[in-house]
Amino acid sequence: MLFHTSCKSKERLVGKTVIITGANTGIGKETARDLYRRGARVILACRDVQKADATAKEVKSNPPSQPNKEQFQGEPGEVLVYQLDLCSLASVRNCAKDIYKKESAVNILINNAGMVIESFGKTEDGFETQLQTNYLGHFLFTLLLLPKIRASGPGCRIINVSSLAHHYGDIHFDDLNLENSYTMKEAYCQSKLANVLFTVELTRRLKEANIDGITTYSVHPGMVKTDISRNIHSYLLRIMQVVLTPFAPLFVKTSEQGAQTTIYCAVAQECSKESGLYYKDCAVANLTNKVNDTELIAKLWNETMKMVRLEQENNLEELLKKIEKNVLQSVDDTLKNSEKVIPPSNI
Repeated sequence: MLFHTSCKSKERLVGKTVIITGANTGIGKETARDLYRRGARVILACRDVQKADATAKEVKSNPPSQPNKEQFQGEPGEVLVYQLDLCSLASVRNCAKDIYKKESAVNILINNAGMVIESFGKTEDGFETQLQTNYLGHFLFTLLLLPKIRASGPGCRIINVSSLAHHYGDIHFDDLNLENSYTMKEAYCQSKLANVLFTVELTRRLKEANIDGITTYSVHPGMVKTDISRNIHSYLLRIMQVVLTPFAPLFVKTSEQGAQTTIYCAVAQECSKESGLYYKDCAVANLTNKVNDTELIAKLWNETMKMVRLEQENNLEELLKKIEKNVLQSVDDTLKNSEKVIPPSNI
């Protein structure tokens, strides 16, 4: 792309743990590469562990395109892989449990994974695929990890990768799965609007509960050349891709360029006091007017809580206490079962 904005922050992340969902490709991988070189302990939370392992090796061996920048000087961090399938709420819960069991802190959570799919489909939990992958899975993952993030503060951050497409979305409460009116565009825009509204509502609830030390951000990475559209097969779109490819460098970002706003929200000091805002090109941008509809946002939160099977609780403080208790109990049960010794048989 001829004109794009890069994150100028020289911040190092030594001693910080970062989780990035869907980090085995695209902007997630480039975000991991940057933060790893800044000294962070980077967790790639991905569905395909084999691909994520290959990405981890590649991130370690290949530096960013400008490796001599000040923020990349010094020892790099670590790269680890955790299995996370956002299309399975059971997998989301298991990943969160593993993180509680193995990690001492979570300083930055980047909900990056996303997909666009042409045909209607449902997950094992019965939800439309884009809705669960792009929104529901991340909603549950964030709330399950929130007690751990809170305990890791101050200065913790939650970044939801959304899209400019959120401006064109609606929340179809009468048919959230869009079973009666599915189009790829409608499903994608709904999921990205939900990302933004979740960011806004989480910020409000954190403030209402007097929980400090956690800031939230939603991000538009720009038009990026990635494989997010690998599930699109329509003839018209393929023709458009062929026609536009020669001109792509003029207006389409590389994955590294597309990662810059996410990186900015993860590291820049100038946005550390901001929360609940929406960013593109490393700057605050305008949100849809729907963020002012408190009734809509509250209804989405409550509906989502039911869908991911979390207990309704008006006070976020009380909700986090219940979540932490349940997750830690699950961890304890797992550890006890793993420590059981089978007694020798009487022969």
